[in-house]
Amino acid sequence: MATQSEAALEKSLINKLVEGGYQRVKITDEDSLKTNFKTQLEKFNKVELEDAEFNQILTFLEGGTVYDKAKKLRDRYPLQREDGTCYIKFLNKRDWCKNLFQVTNQITLEGKYKNRYDVTILINGLPLVQIELKKRGIELKKAFNQINRYQYHSFSGLFNYVQIFVISNGVNTKYYANNKNLSFKYTFYWKDKDNKNISNLEEFAECFLERCHLSKMITKYIVLNETEKALMVLRAYQYYAVEAILDKALNTTHNGYVWHTTGSGKTLTSFKVSKILAENPKIDKIIFVVDRKDLDYQTTKEFNSFSEDSVDGTDHTKALVKQLAGTEKLIITTIQKLTRAVERHEKRLDGVKNKNIILMFDECHRSQFGEMHKKITEFFTNLQYFGFTGTPIFAVNANKNRTTHDIFGEQLHNYVIKDAINDQNVLGFHVEYFSTMKTKAILDIDVEDINRKEAMEADERLEKIVDFIIVNHKRKTFNKEFNAIFAVSSVKVLKKYYDLFKSKEHDLKIATIFSYDDNEEIKDEKHSREKLDDYIGDYNELFGTNFSTDTFDQYYVDVAKRSKDKQIDILLVVNMFLTGFDNKFLNTLYVDKNLKYHNLIQAFSRTNRLLNEKKMQGNIFCFRNLKKFTDDAIQLYSDKDASEVILMKPYEEYVKDFNEVLIELIKLTPDIYDVDDLPSEIEKKEFVRIFRELLRIITRLYIFTEFDFNDLDIEEQTFEDYKSKYLDLYEEVKSYNKTEKDSILDDIDFEIELIRRDDINVAYIITLLKELDYNSTSFDKDKKFILDAMEGSHELRSKLELIERFINDNIPEIGDKEEIESEFETFVEKERNNAVSELIDDEKLQKMVAKGIIAEYEFSGKIRNDLIKESFTEELGLLERRSKVQKIRDRIIDLVDKFSW
Repeated sequence: MATQSEAALEKSLINKLVEGGYQRVKITDEDSLKTNFKTQLEKFNKVELEDAEFNQILTFLEGGTVYDKAKKLRDRYPLQREDGTCYIKFLNKRDWCKNLFQVTNQITLEGKYKNRYDVTILINGLPLVQIELKKRGIELKKAFNQINRYQYHSFSGLFNYVQIFVISNGVNTKYYANNKNLSFKYTFYWKDKDNKNISNLEEFAECFLERCHLSKMITKYIVLNETEKALMVLRAYQYYAVEAILDKALNTTHNGYVWHTTGSGKTLTSFKVSKILAENPKIDKIIFVVDRKDLDYQTTKEFNSFSEDSVDGTDHTKALVKQLAGTEKLIITTIQKLTRAVERHEKRLDGVKNKNIILMFDECHRSQFGEMHKKITEFFTNLQYFGFTGTPIFAVNANKNRTTHDIFGEQLHNYVIKDAINDQNVLGFHVEYFSTMKTKAILDIDVEDINRKEAMEADERLEKIVDFIIVNHKRKTFNKEFNAIFAVSSVKVLKKYYDLFKSKEHDLKIATIFSYDDNEEIKDEKHSREKLDDYIGDYNELFGTNFSTDTFDQYYVDVAKRSKDKQIDILLVVNMFLTGFDNKFLNTLYVDKNLKYHNLIQAFSRTNRLLNEKKMQGNIFCFRNLKKFTDDAIQLYSDKDASEVILMKPYEEYVKDFNEVLIELIKLTPDIYDVDDLPSEIEKKEFVRIFRELLRIITRLYIFTEFDFNDLDIEEQTFEDYKSKYLDLYEEVKSYNKTEKDSILDDIDFEIELIRRDDINVAYIITLLKELDYNSTSFDKDKKFILDAMEGSHELRSKLELIERFINDNIPEIGDKEEIESEFETFVEKERNNAVSELIDDEKLQKMVAKGIIAEYEFSGKIRNDLIKESFTEELGLLERRSKVQKIRDRIIDLVDKFSW
C-alpha cells in the first residue's frame, strides 16, 4: 500500500480545520494576502477603509523586528479620519473567540528565493500561524529546517507577524514561537493534562488548532521577553498550571500549589498567572513572595524581563508598606519583609488587610511552613495563596512535619522530573560517585565510637579532592566553556577548601560566598566574617571590585552575575546558590556534603538547564556515598502519586504530650536556676534529653493554626529561659561525647577512586530492576515506576513488554537478588532466539543467511538488501520482493533494538 503523500496530509489537515469552523480562502501571493487582510480588517473593526487609509495601516505595520511587530499586533492604530480618530484593532485579546479565522495553503512569496508555504492560518487577515508538513516517514527536523530557511530567504511583510510555527510529519507534531536563531530543542509537543504527548496531527488539530484555543494561546499565552526581545510561548504543562490557578482564584476561595520540576520554567509560569490576575478587576493585589532576600533581585529581574517595569523590588520594609497601601497591583517581596510589614505597620495597612489579596509563593518549601507564614495568612482576611515548587514536601520526606499539601492544599498540576528529561526540557544527570578514603575501620554515621566527622574533614582528604578537581575540571567543562558549583558540608570545611585551592598552582577562578553567625565561637584564628572579608578581598583583586561584608547583598548580586557570565570557574558554597539560582552555563556540581530528597534534587538541578548541543547533561561529582539518597530522590520526584498525607495526632494530644514531659522537667529542675546546680554529667544529660523532647513536640505544635502558648503548663518566657540554659548546656554535653570517640585518621589511606557512575535518565532507572523485591510491600509501586519510566522513553519503549514479562514471570521465582542480573541476561537471550526463529519461520527465510544478516546489523548497523533477497526460499515478483525486503529490514531493526541491552 502506498504511503500518504505530503499533499494528501495537507489536504486532510485543511479539511479538518474547515470542519472546525475555519473559513477556507484561496490566497496565492503577497498581493492577494493584502487584499484579504483589508477585507478581514474592515469586517473585524466594522469599518470601511479607503485605500489611502489602508496604506497608512500597512505603513504602520511594516516597521521593526518580529518582536516589534508582536507588540503592534497587540496594540491599536490611531487612524486619523475626517470625522475624528478611529482606533483600528488587529486582535481581540479579551474575547479571543471573537476573532476571525481563515486557512489557506501554498502561498508563494519571493525574496532571495521563491518559496511556497504549506498551510497558513490567518486571524483577522494576518498570517499568525504557519504550518509546515513533511510526509510520513520523513524526520520532523526537516520541517524545522525548512522554516528556518524561509526566515532567511523569503519571509517578509505580513508574514513577519507569524506568532507560532507548527511542524508535523503526521505522526509527530510540535509547535514553537517565531524567533530567529532557534534550536530544535526549543520545539514542544502539546500534551493533555496528564502530560501525555498529543503528537498525531489530526489530534493536534482538534485540540491545539481549535479556533478558540489557538487564539487564546496567541492572545494570552505568548510572552514578550523584554530582555531578549523575543517571543516565548507557554508549554502545555505551563498552560494547564496557569489555567488551574486562574480557575481556583477567580471561582473559588481555595488555595493550591503547582509541582513542576526544577528547571522547567516556573518563573515564566508564575509571571504569566500573576500578570493575568493583576489585570482582573476582582483582584486588588498580587503579592509575589520569595523566600530569601538574595532571590529578590533575581526574581525581580526575571519578571521585568518578561514585561519591562512590571515589578519594582522592595529594598526596605517601609517601601513595601508604601506599595501595599498604594495603587500597585503586582508587588514582589520576601517572606521576611512581608512578615515584618504586617507585624510592625498594622495601622498603616489597615486599609489593605480586608482587600482581595492573592499571595503567589515562588517556592513552597519549609520557610512557608512556620511562624512567618502563619502571621501573614492570619493578617489578611480575604486571602488566597498559591505556590510553585519543583520539590514538594511529601509524607516520606516531611520528617513528621507538615507536607506541602497541608499548607497549600490541593495539587493543581504536576510535571515531574521524568517528564521534563523525556521531553528534553531539562537535561539528565551524569552522576559519578568517588570513594575518598580506604580504611579498615567502619565509617558509618550510626557508629558512635569513632570520629567520623574528623575523618571526613581531614586535611589530607580535602587536599586529595582539591587535586582531583584541578586535574579534571577542564575536561568536564569543555576547557572552561561551562562552570561549576562546589557544595560543601560547613563553613569550617569551606574555609579549608578555599585555602587549599589558593595554595595550589592552577588557572581556575575560585570565588565563595556564605552566611556567618556574628556571635559564633571563634575556634580558628579568625571569625568567619573576617575570613569572608579576606576571600572577598581576593575577589576584589581578581575583578577590580570594592565589596566587603558590609555590602554583602551587592556582593551576592555580583557573584551571581559573574557566575552567569562565566567569569567564575568554581563557586564554593555551603547552602547558598543551591536553590533558585539559574545559570545556563553551569554544567558541573562537586558535592562533599550529605543531601537528601528535595535538597538533593534542588542542588543537582542547578546543572540541568538547556543551552546548546555541547551541554549534554549535568555532571555531578559526589565525594560522598549519596547513591541511595540519589535513587530515593529521583524515584520520589518521578512519582506523581507520592503520598501527601501524614497521619498526625490531633492538636490536643500534642498539648497533652508536652505537658506530660514538662512534669519530668519540673521534677528534675523546678526552677530555671536549678539547672546550674545539676550535680553530675548524668543529670545534665537527662536535662538535655527531656528538653530536647519538649522542643520536638513544640515544633509539631507550631504548625497548627490553633496553637496558643496558653494551652501549655508553662509561660512562654519561662520556656525561653529554660531553652537558653538548654542551648548552653547542650554544647557542654556534646564535648563529653567528643572525648569518648576514637580518632581513626591513622587507619585511613586517603585517595580518590571512582566507585560508581550513573546516567540519571531512563537507562539509569532500569538498573533499579536489580533492586526489585517481590516480597516487599513496595513491589507494585517499584515495578510501576520502572515501567512508567520506560513508557516515557523513546530509547526503551520497545523493550517495555519484555521487561514487564520478566518482572511478572521471573522475579517471583528468583530467591537470591544477586542472581537477577544473570537471570535477566538468560531470559533476554532466550527471547531473542525465539524472536529470530519466529522471523525466519514467518517470512520463510534461509536460516543461516538470515542469522548472518542479523549478526552483521548488530555489528555494523548495516543491512544488505542483496543478502535479504538471497535468504528468500520462494519465488516472488519484483514488487513483492521489494515490499518483502523492506518488511524484513523493518523487522530486523525492531528485533535488534528490542533485544540490545
